[in-house]
Amino acid sequence: MGPLNPPRPELIVGLIGFALVFAVFVKVLVPRIEKTLAAREEAIEGTAERAVALNEEARRILSEYQAEVSAARHEAARLRGTATEEGAAFLAALRAEGVREREDLVVSAKAQLEADRIIAEAELREDIFTLATELAGRIVGEPLDNLTGARALADEFFAGIDAGEPAKG
Repeated sequence: MGPLNPPRPELIVGLIGFALVFAVFVKVLVPRIEKTLAAREEAIEGTAERAVALNEEARRILSEYQAEVSAARHEAARLRGTATEEGAAFLAALRAEGVREREDLVVSAKAQLEADRIIAEAELREDIFTLATELAGRIVGEPLDNLTGARALADEFFAGIDAGEPAKG
């Protein structure tokens, strides 16, 4: 009897033991292994489905984000345009106000110059009258302060000058 020809009772006991171990393996371990493999496969497929769903969600969120960024850029451009227009209008208003104030100052200065000219002219006329009277008094040799027609004569002379008439001898 050798290893290739075992005794029959051992062979039967070995076959029955093998059958029992095989039956336990088939009845208990194979369903557990199949259940574990099915759970792993389901987890892998679920993970893949979740990954696809998450990828779609990420793309949707990205497109929404890009739409919001585009809308924000358009709004910023609109606000810049509005601000530019408002700034230009404000500058135009400031320029108009400056021109108006300048015109007011020019008118006021002209009025002041005219008033100063009239005052200076009146003072000069009075000084000329005084000097002419004093000179005439020196020529005559007597003071002419009491000359009654001198004032009327001087006023008539200055009125002629104002009218553009040449001075009379």
